[in-house]
Amino acid sequence: MPFTSHRYNGWLPSSRAVYNKFINDLLEEAKRRHEQKAQHVASVEEFKKDIEANATMVDLFNKSFVQASSENLITSFEILLQVLDIIVSGPPRCVLAIESDGSETHEPVGVPIYIALDLLINTSAGYTLFNMGEFNTAIKKLLDSWGQYLMTADSAKTLTNEVGGWFSTLGLSILQADERGNFDATYVEPDPKAVNKGYTSWDAFFTRQVQPSARPVEPAPPGTVICNACESTVERIRHNVQMHDKFWLKGMAYSLYDMLNGREDIAKQFVSGTVYQAFLGPNDYHRWHSPIAGKVVDVILVPGTYYAALPDDGEDGYMQGALIRSQPWLTIAAARAIITIKAPGPIGLVCFIAVGMVEVSTCDI
Repeated sequence: MPFTSHRYNGWLPSSRAVYNKFINDLLEEAKRRHEQKAQHVASVEEFKKDIEANATMVDLFNKSFVQASSENLITSFEILLQVLDIIVSGPPRCVLAIESDGSETHEPVGVPIYIALDLLINTSAGYTLFNMGEFNTAIKKLLDSWGQYLMTADSAKTLTNEVGGWFSTLGLSILQADERGNFDATYVEPDPKAVNKGYTSWDAFFTRQVQPSARPVEPAPPGTVICNACESTVERIRHNVQMHDKFWLKGMAYSLYDMLNGREDIAKQFVSGTVYQAFLGPNDYHRWHSPIAGKVVDVILVPGTYYAALPDDGEDGYMQGALIRSQPWLTIAAARAIITIKAPGPIGLVCFIAVGMVEVSTCDI
């Protein structure tokens, strides 16, 4: 039985066996590190000091461990630190697990820090903690440090065709799923014959480019069609959006003023308009393309949250995934880039908002 619904799109493993194997492997290695009195990685040590210097954050972390679902196995701040040591010392990888019927299953885990924090996120203490500016400053330093590692040659070590590699038979089957197409024919590969396809780092693979000949767009008169800006899955479409709305309620209405970071001069031009929201999965390529031909008239980079979500009662009995279920709310809370484009013809003004999620929150323009 699938662990989560299809709409989690790779942010959580679809297999409970993979999820459990990933968490249990982390905890076993964390236990060994603790017994060996291993020192924290420098960026994790700095994160630890930042948190422990703030009594409110310490208290909220402790409360989040108490409030979390009983499925949460990362039960203390010290265990979490050991887990972070392991994660930021290597690149994301694929996890091989055995299902209850004895069959093998294999899935990429592209956002390991998110999975480690997931059940803490879905608590009232976690909501307060992960919205704090001090927390987001601290976690950003940790993420930036890991991001620097992910641009090194060592980070390409999981770009292999071996078990656990992204280019193994099972790994490629996931990268090519959901009509993404044949990997070799769809994406630009610096060296197609190499085991790592020529990607010199994890970041180079993650931000790979699509082939110019792949995914042709049907020609249309300028200013009449808006295309997807990236490789994405539809989240929702809402018409008649308002300047202000109650985005914190269960329905998570879109509030233009808040989405556009208080830029009323921009927001008022979209009142009664339409919001189309789509989201990428960790297995998608992460590059933007202009959704329409036109002139860029405004660009805003908005700092925001990385792991905050609206706590809920779960879905289909599972408490995991509150942040993914909070995607409309993330448009007003998360780190994001806002690009306003003036298009010719009947469409006119279009605003593209690139919303960061968890460790995939860097918005490079």
